[in-house]
Amino acid sequence: MTALLLPLAYLVGALPLGYWLARRRGVDLRTASPYTLGLESALRRLGLGLLLLSFLLDFLKGYLPLLLGRALGLDLAGLLALGVAVYLGHLYPLFFRDPWPLRAKGAGVLLGILSGLPLPPALGLVPVALGLVLYALTGYASLAALGLPLGLLGATLFGGFGLAERLSALALFLLALWRYKENLGRVLEGTEPKLGDPLPLPSEKQVVCAFLIHPLTVEDFWQSPRFRWLRPLVRLGLLKQEWIERLAERFRPMKVGEVRGVRTADGREVLCHLISAPLLPHQIKAKPELAVRRAIQGARLAKELGATVVGLGAFWSVVGEKGKRVQEAVPGIEVTNGGAYTAGTVRAAIPKILAHFAQSGKDLKGATAAVVGANGVVAFGIARQIAPLVGRLILVGRDLERLKRAAESLRKNLERKGEVPEILATTEIAAIREADLVFTATSDPNPVIYPEHVKPGAWIYDEGVPPDVHPSVREVPGVRVIPGGVVRLPGEARATLDLHFGAPDQVPACLAETMILAAEEAFDRKSLGGEVRAENIQFFVERAEALGFRVVE
Repeated sequence: MTALLLPLAYLVGALPLGYWLARRRGVDLRTASPYTLGLESALRRLGLGLLLLSFLLDFLKGYLPLLLGRALGLDLAGLLALGVAVYLGHLYPLFFRDPWPLRAKGAGVLLGILSGLPLPPALGLVPVALGLVLYALTGYASLAALGLPLGLLGATLFGGFGLAERLSALALFLLALWRYKENLGRVLEGTEPKLGDPLPLPSEKQVVCAFLIHPLTVEDFWQSPRFRWLRPLVRLGLLKQEWIERLAERFRPMKVGEVRGVRTADGREVLCHLISAPLLPHQIKAKPELAVRRAIQGARLAKELGATVVGLGAFWSVVGEKGKRVQEAVPGIEVTNGGAYTAGTVRAAIPKILAHFAQSGKDLKGATAAVVGANGVVAFGIARQIAPLVGRLILVGRDLERLKRAAESLRKNLERKGEVPEILATTEIAAIREADLVFTATSDPNPVIYPEHVKPGAWIYDEGVPPDVHPSVREVPGVRVIPGGVVRLPGEARATLDLHFGAPDQVPACLAETMILAAEEAFDRKSLGGEVRAENIQFFVERAEALGFRVVE
């Protein structure tokens, strides 16, 4: 009998009753909440009356199959199995996958299942009591909901029940635990809103965007509290780095933090969700298809979180044809690689660096400058900017033929203006040893400039993320290393993670572009692919200034 009822219970659980009810009222709950269909979004979007009706429908989904099972004489083990089938259908509704928010969690369904179980009154109250206690102590509705199956598991373990009952209760708890894992992670990181807190959704006063990040080193894994417990295992040698890397390749993107407290000059708040797919730089470069897949998943999560724009940070900015494939796969959210404002910050910083260099008593026209990563858009933009001002220019890149063609094009352009320095194109990084000024902007996951490459007294502008300049270079006598592309956010901004840009309110220009794009809703200005239009660069420079973003010099 139980075997016949299990498919029916699954189908009942899979019915998207709350979704259908909301749609009849003109509300699409898939776009209503950063935490998907749940109590927080339903209360704000449906109102109390419709919320109670929606909750009742979910309750009945859990209760009625068990009521039928009881009428047919199923024992507690069989009823618990039906409960697992109902909840599984609610979480993974195969036949309603298109219209149904796949991350629904089903507190109402769990409560219905508990009400349908013939437990002794004292044991039957344990799950509800535990849920209420957790809510009273923490204020998190997600923990209260998770307390229901946890309390049921405790009741079966210590209530004298058999193995079948315990296993079914354990399965129900593990399903809930898996589905609430992101909520638990956000609780640990302090980014889970409590019931009654304003939800992080776009409004007239609040702009919401997202930014895709990744760990630069294994140490960055431990920034997130959800992974911090693994760190002692690494130190003890019980968990090797290659194991961590293999495991990281299986993780889907997750929200790991926020940038909070950003207030633009016109009074709007900007909230940025930090989303990480924990791939290290060399993994992103070595497995481009995996990287594209994770970037697409990250963009989908950003959309689910309510963001209007998602920025691709660090090495994510170069995957999928520099964001083009990500945008094509997720048309419901704007995608930017941040190249325009990054180029704008460089364009603004270069004249100041050259002016300071000249003020230090050095002859700019007699100086040799080097540009590392000159095959890239940003680095070659630097080359075009400084070429007329220096006596000699060294272009360093990986593709020598393409670099020579670019150098020849630059030389011809300068000839028309009568300002032609000596230009050398090379793939040898050692060539920069002759340079008084070095500008570097590569996409290499490791440092490319070491002390043996640097002339004593040289000035180095490092636009690379991760940095192109090894820390030991600072020990070379007279060398000055200047970080590039860093922006100070307006207001009392702070990132909940260390983004490695010097201060909690300092972020990379690509993240700042994401915020500006969301605030201005100028989505036609987004940066995709390798092309960066001059008018877009100027737009972001001007709007950043107006909104209170400041380039760190």
